[in-house]
Amino acid sequence: MSSPRHAVGIDLGTTHCALSWIDADNSEGERIAQHQLTIPQLTAPGTLESRALLPAFLYLPHRDELDPGALALPWPAAPTPIAGALARTLGLTTPIRLVASAKSWLCHPEVDREAPILPLEAPDAIERISPLAATMQYLAHLRAAWDSAHPRDPLSEQALTITVPASFDPAARELTAAAARAVGLADFTLLEEPQAALYSWIAASAGGWREQVAVGDLILVIDVGGGTTDLSLIAVDAREGALELTRVAVGEHILLGGDNMDLALAHRLRAKLADAGVELDRWQLQQLTHGCRDAKEALFADPALERLPVVLASRGAHLVGASIRTELTRAELEETLVEGFFPEVMAEARPQGRARAALTRVGLPYAQDPAITRHLAAFLTRHHQAAAPATALAQPTAVLFNGGVFKAEALRERVMSVLAAWLAPTGAPPRQLNATDLDLAVARGAAFHAHARHHGGVRIRGGTSHAYYVGVEGAAPAVPGIEPELAALCLVPLGLEEGSPAVAPPQAFGLVVGEPVRFRFFGSDLRREDHVGDLLEAWSPDELSELEEVQVTLTAHRHHPGEVVAVRLQAAVTETGTLELIALPSDGGDERWAVAFDTRGRHARR
Repeated sequence: MSSPRHAVGIDLGTTHCALSWIDADNSEGERIAQHQLTIPQLTAPGTLESRALLPAFLYLPHRDELDPGALALPWPAAPTPIAGALARTLGLTTPIRLVASAKSWLCHPEVDREAPILPLEAPDAIERISPLAATMQYLAHLRAAWDSAHPRDPLSEQALTITVPASFDPAARELTAAAARAVGLADFTLLEEPQAALYSWIAASAGGWREQVAVGDLILVIDVGGGTTDLSLIAVDAREGALELTRVAVGEHILLGGDNMDLALAHRLRAKLADAGVELDRWQLQQLTHGCRDAKEALFADPALERLPVVLASRGAHLVGASIRTELTRAELEETLVEGFFPEVMAEARPQGRARAALTRVGLPYAQDPAITRHLAAFLTRHHQAAAPATALAQPTAVLFNGGVFKAEALRERVMSVLAAWLAPTGAPPRQLNATDLDLAVARGAAFHAHARHHGGVRIRGGTSHAYYVGVEGAAPAVPGIEPELAALCLVPLGLEEGSPAVAPPQAFGLVVGEPVRFRFFGSDLRREDHVGDLLEAWSPDELSELEEVQVTLTAHRHHPGEVVAVRLQAAVTETGTLELIALPSDGGDERWAVAFDTRGRHARR
């Protein structure tokens, strides 16, 4: 096969998707020709438009709701579900048929992500789809849009990078990879979104980024998207006289972002309507939330606007045919977002919890504290040793913002002022790196990453964001009510590059075959000194967190059920971030047992 003509990046976002590409024939070094795909999508029944962003929403219409002819796209496609702008519009009036935040459900370990569960609270009469299937729909739409515009250069033959949150665990990364493979995209890599944002900044500088940072700099990337807040630290170092970038810390998966802000704005306008004697029901509040999102995005996009109307349909019998009107002002927008989500707090502040009810509905594990500045303080404290500072708080020297939320200058200014106050006792305030288009930066950075992989160029080193361990049970006499002691064997050290050759602990272990067993896996984003084969006898809850266990029955082959076979272990992290554990018999037999996180996060291959 000939080398790919284009390097393509896909931002598979929570609220928007985007696709960018670089034409290798018209690029030289770090001076690249960057392009943005305008994505055909329905904006109204029978109305087709091409836009830079594909809203990450699906609408599941009733079979008699819309004329199938009004849903035609430029390529052969099933009429449902509807993706993009029209889906979001239809969801304003019928939210029970709207699928949103599929990406957040994709990384929710407490549900079967291949089961048809979305929309979550839809009546039984509405056909549902799985988070995995929803992700496939977005990728299929993007692939069809690309192939329609580039019939001689299909997407499946290009150098492709797809982005995921830095905090995605192996199971969520594998789900994303499975969705891509299901729509015919076999050759791709996954890239953390904050890294993609930094790649975009590098690409936009046309080589000038080296004059803007220096050895010893620590770059804080703050990416607040539609559904998540993603935090990363990237260190600037030197190797053989050239600047080198290394991702040294990644935050937890925080379900807190623009969706929370839209809901906060909706509650503010709901109170304003209540003061005027207008009460809203549950579904109208959902309409109001979507309306606030549109108004927020429009106010961010045009600084000259001071207010925008928000209109929703009335459901009251005495107001049939009427509508409910209110407005969102810029002052309300900035006050709600700045003080509600970016309050001024001390560096010692931590996210606040609350007492929870004993019973709860199934839902996403949203962050309980909406204050992003408190989450940021916790992140910088937890990773204060990432760049070896002698302080209790990591000391970023530069900040790169990403996500449409940060189009608001007031939010950027608040974050910078809070950071300056935290760092004042020990260092200078950080400087702000000038980001390009915040809605498209992740897709553009992903394309630059794909280009650098195939044609050379600056790369951000990082590897796995966590070290991974497997539980090893000790041999001990049975004692009533006491579980055998468990040690944690380091399989993958923190920072191991994805796709590296398998690593092998030096010890031999016993593997139980032919009967049900469980593998207990652990991860750590703090233990930087552990090596492959290190056996931890004790650890604090803050150091290691237990991942979803894998329950399997390994084939006995030539052995008896329940027999303990002496094995040597090998571990590898694939290009997509999947953790694989392989056991080989110590006596040289040809058996091979492999356990890996797959799309459900629990699967064994024999």
